[in-house]
Amino acid sequence: MTKSQKITLSASRDIPFNQLVLSQSNVRQIKAGVSIEELAEDIARRTLLASLTVRPVVDENGAETGMFEIPAGGRRYRALELLVKQRRLNKTAPVPCIVRTEGLAEEDSLAENVQRAPLHPLDQFRAFQAMREKGKSEEEIAAAFFVSASVVKQRLKLAAVAPSLLDAYAEEEMTLDQLMAFTVNPDHERQEQVWEALKRHYSKQPYEIRRMLTEGAVRASDRRAQFVGLDNYVEAGGEVLRDLFQTDDGGWLQDAALLETMVTEKLNEEAEAIRAEGWKWIEVGTDFPYGHTYDLRRIRGEAEPMSDEEDATYTALKAEYESLEDDYAEVDELPEEVDARLGEIETAMEALQDRPIRFEAEDYAIAGAFVSIDGSGGLRVERGYVRPEDEPVAETDDAVDAIATDPDADDTQTDVDVTQGIDPDADDDDDGTKPLSDRLVCDLTVHRTMALRNALAGDPELARLACLHAMVLSLFYHYGQDSCVEITPKVTHFGAQAEGLGDTAYAQAIDQRHETWAANLPKDPEALWDALTEWDGDSRDALFAHCVAMTVNAVQEPHYRKPRQIAHADILAATLGLDMAKAGWAPTAASYLGRVTKAQILTAVREAKGAKDADRIAGLKKPEMVEAAEEVLAGSDWLPVPLRTPPLTKPVDEPEFEIVDEGDGDPEPVEEREDDPEVLEAAE
Repeated sequence: MTKSQKITLSASRDIPFNQLVLSQSNVRQIKAGVSIEELAEDIARRTLLASLTVRPVVDENGAETGMFEIPAGGRRYRALELLVKQRRLNKTAPVPCIVRTEGLAEEDSLAENVQRAPLHPLDQFRAFQAMREKGKSEEEIAAAFFVSASVVKQRLKLAAVAPSLLDAYAEEEMTLDQLMAFTVNPDHERQEQVWEALKRHYSKQPYEIRRMLTEGAVRASDRRAQFVGLDNYVEAGGEVLRDLFQTDDGGWLQDAALLETMVTEKLNEEAEAIRAEGWKWIEVGTDFPYGHTYDLRRIRGEAEPMSDEEDATYTALKAEYESLEDDYAEVDELPEEVDARLGEIETAMEALQDRPIRFEAEDYAIAGAFVSIDGSGGLRVERGYVRPEDEPVAETDDAVDAIATDPDADDTQTDVDVTQGIDPDADDDDDGTKPLSDRLVCDLTVHRTMALRNALAGDPELARLACLHAMVLSLFYHYGQDSCVEITPKVTHFGAQAEGLGDTAYAQAIDQRHETWAANLPKDPEALWDALTEWDGDSRDALFAHCVAMTVNAVQEPHYRKPRQIAHADILAATLGLDMAKAGWAPTAASYLGRVTKAQILTAVREAKGAKDADRIAGLKKPEMVEAAEEVLAGSDWLPVPLRTPPLTKPVDEPEFEIVDEGDGDPEPVEEREDDPEVLEAAE
């Protein structure tokens, strides 16, 4: 029986650093992994943890020279070399080495790198966790391994997932992305429930895991959360779920009931302060539908004037701002301190210009205010709205009252009869003191009206002003129909038709523009004409464009089909270059995806991202598909057909004409169309 030969390991010994040199046989030529500087710091912290593999350097006769080359461990050698250059390591310091004499140097280098098994990520997570449990802080762990503290927090978060899920990850039943998604909710029981539920799903995408783990939670970006404040919510005992691996907009507030209670309490506190101003009524709500004030008259208060002290402060700030601008007008880039000071001055000036609004005592007696939360989570207070039932009774002319209250009054007595040349009511024996009859006045003013029309037609600029005056009266003044120009802009108001309309950029821009114009118009409609005549042409044009824009209606309604009107809306949109995606519309669950069929959702994803993404979510149930599609379509600029702007149609080619001389010296253009009935008849 032959005995098996025992393995003899290569000898190991300490060799002075100055007797080591790099070998040209090292197979690692491309830099990868930790830098030499970081490795040097790690060796300085923990000393050398792995020996170098070396071979004796021999002369041409095969005799050893006392030097050793390093075919495996070149990065460690360079790190030691850096420490020697920094005088943190003696050049004669002994270095643990394994001395190889058999085989090839290239084989040593390749084997060391190929046979090395990389550390499983889970082992790193658990190692960080063990260090944390032994008292190391996250910052200390980060410093020890040259990573950021946020990376350590992520690794610790992964290690804190339910043990059964970590085992599934170790057995490659779960991907790292899926494991990261489970860190959103620290509840191990809920994590395991979701994992079991996902085993029966066609798709196990990370976004589905996050959605299931945050069901019933409120996003921190929600207006209610912003209004209350995350710190206040946490202080009240609320829990916030965070995702350390993706942008989560602040996380999810898990206690929705607590949040609603805090919102209600804070809104009521704010409302009490507004009620103390003296308003007749206050309405409070988290949000009101867009257009909730359309049927109410708006009383516009006046801004409180600055005090003498505030005016002096504003003047001084403005002078300083202009002086700094003049001093640095030729500089390409402002010094940091100057730029900061200009910003401070702008903020201070804006604060002084933002004046509180003052109302009259009689305004408070009939008007009220709406208190709610705006789209960014701030307090929204809309003051000065009068309900129809609270409108004061207008004083009327006695004659009109008499007619209105006389049941026998003839309401046709002032009808215009322009065909009658003689007024039967005229009295030849009158002494001349009697007023002109209503019929005569009517006839005379008919003439005046026709003359006014004719004159105004010859003055386009004044006609535009008269049109603007009539539209502004209708759009901005509740009882302002004081124009002889019978042009009334028809404005269709939208409220309940489109949820979330008030939070869109375009709706907010319209509202802000309307408010700005209203603040610059005179309070009394009688003063409007004089005010408009004093404005410059650009201001009038901008107001005119706003008024015309308010009359646009391109809504498609099932009970009122208007194909030509919609066709014109397409032309107008194409001419303006309207892009609804750039305007701010996006396909979300509320705006589109949650209101269409699964087939339509898949069509949208297919058009925007391709068949692969559509097939990936095709097997999901409707709620999961909606959320998945919303994530896939985010930032894609995809639009449903009703929101797409068609290209402008090409102009129709001009018909060809031939000149026909009929002998009278006046040639006529005749269109060459053989299928025209009139042409055929003339030919016959």
